[in-house]
Amino acid sequence: MSKTHFHCRKLKNKFMLTLSFLAVGFGLFWLCWIILTLITKGIPALSIQLFLQPTPAPNESGGLLNAVIGSTMMIIVSTAIGTPIGILAGTYLAEYGRYSKLAKVTRFLNDVLLSAPSIVIGLFIYAIYVSQVKHYSGWAGSLALAMIMIPVIVRTTDNMLNLVPNNLREAAASLGCPQWRVITMICYRAARSGILTGVLLSIARISGETAPLLFTALSNQFTSFDMNGPMANIPVVIYQFAASPFQDWNELAWAGATLITLFVLLLNIFARVFFPQKTK
Repeated sequence: MSKTHFHCRKLKNKFMLTLSFLAVGFGLFWLCWIILTLITKGIPALSIQLFLQPTPAPNESGGLLNAVIGSTMMIIVSTAIGTPIGILAGTYLAEYGRYSKLAKVTRFLNDVLLSAPSIVIGLFIYAIYVSQVKHYSGWAGSLALAMIMIPVIVRTTDNMLNLVPNNLREAAASLGCPQWRVITMICYRAARSGILTGVLLSIARISGETAPLLFTALSNQFTSFDMNGPMANIPVVIYQFAASPFQDWNELAWAGATLITLFVLLLNIFARVFFPQKTK
């Protein structure tokens, strides 16, 4: 290799390395700006009052109690719906129909649903549920959030089970274990941390979804545990209060955004600390 050619390769390498650093810096710049803005405007708005009083009328003191309760209830219900469906579907793809045509079609459709805009899911639930019962409800919001969770859990479960060595399955089968016991006692245990991480990350994703809840749960101004009617939730409250001309509502919107960010951050830290991905 001539010195000229070697010098050109080094220049190209430095050029591409510089572009890579610039791209990383560009992304980090906006991320740091968003976080800094959230800290400077959201942290001062946090107080114990947020968890003691419901959303107020304009120019009155209040908190986000009703929105926190509504979001918590809908996340719990959607997790209870989406987690078993997602894990069972991912188990079928990885263990029963791994190379079948149905599995290929299912994976393709799951990837489409995974990348679908959340507002489309909200409109779908509105068409098949809200328009039929003639009113918004927490149940409709939970269904919409569950539909967002399911493809994430399906993909994670499928990937994690595919990483389990076939030697473990073959060893269990040679001892006479039926397939369902191999899956539950060996495969699930080997892929447990990855599956649980996927569930936690899917919860983190739905925590800030606003669009589907606008068409399903909507919101209200009072504290309610009744999921048969409109239910307050933090994302919609942020959407409504951030666009209002009232300063107190704007501060509550920043406080709500900070709560969601902290919740998502804690979930991500919890998932990575307690359920780390194995590299061997």
